[in-house]
Amino acid sequence: MAAVVETSATAPANAPTVTLRAPTTLFHHSLVTKDFELLKFHAASALQLQFGGQRHEQVVTSDDRLIASPYNEPLNLLDLRRLDTPNQLLAKALTILKPLRDDYATAPYTESFNWQAVVDFLRDLSAAEGHRWKKQKFYVVTFRSQLLPVIDDQRLTDLDYYSHQEAIASGGLLKYWFGTKNEKHQNLATCIWRAREDARAGGTGPWHKQARAAARELYDSIVFKTLKLVIDDDASSWEINDWTSEDDD
Repeated sequence: MAAVVETSATAPANAPTVTLRAPTTLFHHSLVTKDFELLKFHAASALQLQFGGQRHEQVVTSDDRLIASPYNEPLNLLDLRRLDTPNQLLAKALTILKPLRDDYATAPYTESFNWQAVVDFLRDLSAAEGHRWKKQKFYVVTFRSQLLPVIDDQRLTDLDYYSHQEAIASGGLLKYWFGTKNEKHQNLATCIWRAREDARAGGTGPWHKQARAAARELYDSIVFKTLKLVIDDDASSWEINDWTSEDDD
Protein backbone atom coordinates (compact mmCIF):
# COMPACT_ATOMS: atom_id res chain seq x y z
CA MET A 1 0.00 0.00 0.00
CA ALA A 2 1.43 3.33 -1.04
CA ALA A 3 1.78 5.93 1.67
CA VAL A 4 3.24 9.32 2.29
CA VAL A 5 6.81 8.56 3.27
CA GLU A 6 8.14 12.01 4.03
CA THR A 7 6.92 15.23 5.54
CA SER A 8 5.69 18.39 3.88
CA ALA A 9 6.58 21.97 4.62
CA THR A 10 5.14 25.41 4.14
CA ALA A 11 7.19 28.58 4.02
CA PRO A 12 7.06 30.31 7.41
CA ALA A 13 5.51 33.75 7.46
CA ASN A 14 8.75 35.33 8.63
CA ALA A 15 11.01 33.51 6.19
CA PRO A 16 13.73 35.82 4.84
CA THR A 17 13.49 36.65 1.16
CA VAL A 18 16.03 37.82 -1.37
CA THR A 19 14.92 40.49 -3.81
CA LEU A 20 16.25 39.75 -7.27
CA ARG A 21 16.04 42.70 -9.61
CA ALA A 22 16.50 40.96 -12.96
CA PRO A 23 16.37 37.52 -14.56
CA THR A 24 19.29 35.22 -13.89
CA THR A 25 21.93 34.35 -16.46
CA LEU A 26 24.91 32.05 -16.15
CA PHE A 27 28.62 32.47 -15.79
CA HIS A 28 30.52 30.02 -17.96
CA HIS A 29 30.85 26.70 -16.17
CA SER A 30 34.65 26.83 -16.50
CA LEU A 31 34.64 29.74 -14.03
CA VAL A 32 33.18 27.50 -11.30
CA THR A 33 35.07 24.89 -9.31
CA LYS A 34 35.22 21.21 -10.25
CA ASP A 35 35.87 20.22 -6.64
CA PHE A 36 33.47 17.42 -5.68
CA GLU A 37 33.39 18.40 -2.02
CA LEU A 38 32.36 21.96 -2.83
CA LEU A 39 29.80 20.92 -5.44
CA LYS A 40 28.24 18.23 -3.25
CA PHE A 41 28.33 19.75 0.21
CA HIS A 42 28.56 23.51 -0.27
CA ALA A 43 26.23 24.11 -3.26
CA ALA A 44 29.09 25.54 -5.32
CA SER A 45 27.11 25.22 -8.55
CA ALA A 46 25.03 28.19 -7.36
CA LEU A 47 28.10 30.34 -8.04
CA GLN A 48 27.27 29.95 -11.72
CA LEU A 49 24.15 32.11 -11.34
CA GLN A 50 24.50 35.82 -11.96
CA PHE A 51 21.84 38.43 -11.38
CA GLY A 52 21.05 41.74 -13.10
CA GLY A 53 23.39 44.25 -11.48
CA GLN A 54 25.94 41.54 -10.78
CA ARG A 55 26.64 40.91 -14.47
CA HIS A 56 30.18 41.39 -15.64
CA GLU A 57 30.56 42.68 -19.19
CA GLN A 58 34.10 41.34 -19.49
CA VAL A 59 33.19 37.76 -18.53
CA VAL A 60 32.16 35.35 -21.25
CA THR A 61 28.79 33.82 -20.38
CA SER A 62 27.81 30.24 -21.02
CA ASP A 63 25.65 28.81 -23.74
CA ASP A 64 22.86 28.21 -21.21
CA ARG A 65 24.44 25.03 -19.82
CA LEU A 66 23.94 24.63 -16.08
CA ILE A 67 26.01 22.66 -13.58
CA ALA A 68 23.31 20.31 -12.33
CA SER A 69 25.41 17.57 -10.71
CA PRO A 70 28.78 17.17 -8.97
CA TYR A 71 30.26 16.76 -12.48
CA ASN A 72 31.32 20.11 -13.88
CA GLU A 73 32.24 18.84 -17.35
CA PRO A 74 30.75 19.88 -20.72
CA LEU A 75 28.86 16.65 -21.45
CA ASN A 76 27.44 16.56 -17.90
CA LEU A 77 25.81 20.01 -18.08
CA LEU A 78 22.07 20.66 -18.37
CA ASP A 79 21.05 22.59 -21.49
CA LEU A 80 18.42 25.01 -20.21
CA ARG A 81 17.29 25.82 -23.75
CA ARG A 82 15.53 22.46 -23.84
CA LEU A 83 13.33 23.31 -20.84
CA ASP A 84 10.30 25.51 -20.39
CA THR A 85 10.34 28.34 -17.85
CA PRO A 86 9.14 26.41 -14.76
CA ASN A 87 11.71 23.65 -15.25
CA GLN A 88 14.47 26.16 -15.92
CA LEU A 89 13.58 27.94 -12.70
CA LEU A 90 13.57 24.77 -10.60
CA ALA A 91 16.88 23.64 -12.11
CA LYS A 92 18.41 26.97 -11.11
CA ALA A 93 16.90 26.77 -7.63
CA LEU A 94 18.30 23.27 -7.20
CA THR A 95 21.84 24.64 -7.54
CA ILE A 96 21.65 25.41 -3.81
CA LEU A 97 20.59 21.87 -2.86
CA LYS A 98 22.92 20.44 -0.22
CA PRO A 99 22.68 18.02 2.71
CA LEU A 100 21.88 19.36 6.16
CA ARG A 101 23.17 16.40 8.16
CA ASP A 102 26.04 13.95 8.01
CA ASP A 103 23.85 10.82 8.18
CA TYR A 104 22.02 11.56 4.90
CA ALA A 105 22.74 8.00 3.71
CA THR A 106 20.20 6.62 6.18
CA ALA A 107 18.21 9.65 7.40
CA PRO A 108 14.72 10.58 6.14
CA TYR A 109 15.01 12.10 2.68
CA THR A 110 13.26 15.41 3.30
CA GLU A 111 15.22 15.96 6.51
CA SER A 112 18.52 15.36 4.75
CA PHE A 113 18.46 18.34 2.37
CA ASN A 114 17.64 22.04 2.48
CA TRP A 115 14.37 21.64 0.57
CA GLN A 116 12.73 24.66 2.16
CA ALA A 117 15.61 26.88 1.08
CA VAL A 118 15.35 25.51 -2.47
CA VAL A 119 11.63 26.31 -2.66
CA ASP A 120 12.16 29.76 -1.12
CA PHE A 121 14.81 30.42 -3.75
CA LEU A 122 12.48 29.15 -6.47
CA ARG A 123 9.87 31.66 -5.33
CA ASP A 124 12.41 34.50 -5.54
CA LEU A 125 13.66 33.39 -8.94
CA SER A 126 10.09 33.19 -10.25
CA ALA A 127 9.43 36.74 -9.09
CA ALA A 128 12.64 37.95 -10.74
CA GLU A 129 11.61 36.33 -14.03
CA GLY A 130 8.08 37.72 -13.79
CA HIS A 131 6.74 34.17 -13.78
CA ARG A 132 3.64 33.10 -11.81
CA TRP A 133 4.49 29.66 -10.46
CA LYS A 134 1.68 27.14 -10.86
CA LYS A 135 1.41 23.89 -8.94
CA GLN A 136 3.58 21.24 -10.52
CA LYS A 137 4.95 17.81 -9.69
CA PHE A 138 8.35 16.32 -10.44
CA TYR A 139 9.68 12.77 -10.50
CA VAL A 140 12.30 11.93 -7.89
CA VAL A 141 14.43 8.81 -7.58
CA THR A 142 16.55 7.91 -4.56
CA PHE A 143 19.33 5.32 -4.49
CA ARG A 144 20.39 4.09 -1.07
CA SER A 145 23.34 1.77 -1.36
CA GLN A 146 25.93 -0.15 0.58
CA LEU A 147 29.10 -0.83 -1.35
CA LEU A 148 31.12 -3.99 -0.94
CA PRO A 149 34.22 -3.46 1.25
CA VAL A 150 36.62 -3.93 -1.68
CA ILE A 151 35.66 -2.69 -5.15
CA ASP A 152 37.20 -1.17 -8.25
CA ASP A 153 36.65 2.50 -7.40
CA GLN A 154 37.61 3.69 -10.88
CA ARG A 155 35.08 1.31 -12.40
CA LEU A 156 32.37 2.72 -10.15
CA THR A 157 33.36 6.30 -11.01
CA ASP A 158 33.35 5.62 -14.75
CA LEU A 159 29.97 3.92 -14.67
CA ASP A 160 28.44 6.81 -12.75
CA TYR A 161 30.11 9.54 -14.79
CA TYR A 162 29.14 8.20 -18.20
CA SER A 163 25.69 7.05 -17.08
CA HIS A 164 25.06 10.61 -15.97
CA GLN A 165 26.02 11.86 -19.43
CA GLU A 166 23.43 9.50 -20.91
CA ALA A 167 20.81 10.68 -18.44
CA ILE A 168 21.46 14.41 -18.91
CA ALA A 169 21.20 13.96 -22.68
CA SER A 170 17.51 13.11 -22.23
CA GLY A 171 16.96 16.78 -21.40
CA GLY A 172 14.81 16.30 -18.33
CA LEU A 173 17.26 15.56 -15.50
CA LEU A 174 17.08 18.76 -13.44
CA LYS A 175 19.45 17.66 -10.67
CA TYR A 176 21.70 14.72 -9.82
CA TRP A 177 23.34 14.59 -6.41
CA PHE A 178 25.38 11.89 -4.72
CA GLY A 179 27.18 11.85 -1.43
CA THR A 180 30.32 10.20 -0.09
CA LYS A 181 30.18 6.72 1.41
CA ASN A 182 30.30 6.55 5.20
CA GLU A 183 32.36 4.24 7.38
CA LYS A 184 29.88 1.42 6.68
CA HIS A 185 30.18 2.02 2.92
CA GLN A 186 26.62 3.40 2.80
CA ASN A 187 25.65 6.24 0.51
CA LEU A 188 22.74 8.14 -1.01
CA ALA A 189 22.23 9.42 -4.53
CA THR A 190 19.17 11.19 -5.91
CA CYS A 191 17.79 12.46 -9.20
CA ILE A 192 15.10 15.11 -9.69
CA TRP A 193 13.47 14.74 -13.10
CA ARG A 194 11.03 16.87 -15.05
CA ALA A 195 8.81 13.80 -15.56
CA ARG A 196 8.90 10.04 -15.29
CA GLU A 197 9.11 9.74 -19.07
CA ASP A 198 12.44 11.57 -19.00
CA ALA A 199 13.77 9.14 -16.41
CA ARG A 200 12.77 6.19 -18.57
CA ALA A 201 14.45 7.71 -21.62
CA GLY A 202 17.55 8.66 -19.66
CA GLY A 203 18.17 5.16 -18.33
CA THR A 204 18.21 3.18 -21.57
CA GLY A 205 21.78 3.77 -22.78
CA PRO A 206 24.73 1.34 -22.87
CA TRP A 207 26.42 2.78 -19.77
CA HIS A 208 23.26 2.27 -17.73
CA LYS A 209 23.16 -1.29 -19.02
CA GLN A 210 26.76 -1.80 -17.91
CA ALA A 211 26.00 -0.28 -14.51
CA ARG A 212 23.11 -2.66 -13.94
CA ALA A 213 25.26 -5.63 -14.96
CA ALA A 214 28.06 -4.54 -12.60
CA ALA A 215 25.83 -4.11 -9.56
CA ARG A 216 26.80 -7.46 -8.02
CA GLU A 217 30.49 -6.61 -8.35
CA LEU A 218 30.08 -3.28 -6.56
CA TYR A 219 27.18 -3.35 -4.11
CA ASP A 220 26.20 -5.39 -1.11
CA SER A 221 22.77 -3.80 -1.46
CA ILE A 222 21.04 -1.03 -3.38
CA VAL A 223 17.48 0.20 -2.87
CA PHE A 224 15.68 2.37 -5.40
CA LYS A 225 12.66 4.45 -4.43
CA THR A 226 10.45 6.66 -6.59
CA LEU A 227 8.90 9.80 -5.11
CA LYS A 228 7.10 12.91 -6.30
CA LEU A 229 8.01 16.45 -5.39
CA VAL A 230 4.96 18.71 -5.50
CA ILE A 231 5.45 22.47 -5.37
CA ASP A 232 2.23 24.40 -4.90
CA ASP A 233 1.03 27.65 -6.51
CA ASP A 234 3.38 30.59 -5.97
CA ALA A 235 5.92 28.11 -4.52
CA SER A 236 4.11 28.64 -1.23
CA SER A 237 4.51 25.07 0.02
CA TRP A 238 5.91 21.71 -0.99
CA GLU A 239 5.74 18.03 -0.17
CA ILE A 240 7.50 14.81 -1.11
CA ASN A 241 5.37 11.67 -1.23
CA ASP A 242 5.49 8.20 -2.71
CA TRP A 243 5.03 8.05 -6.47
CA THR A 244 1.87 6.03 -7.08
CA SER A 245 0.18 4.51 -10.12
CA GLU A 246 -2.23 7.48 -10.19
CA ASP A 247 0.74 9.77 -10.81
CA ASP A 248 1.40 8.03 -14.13
CA ASP A 249 -1.84 9.41 -15.54
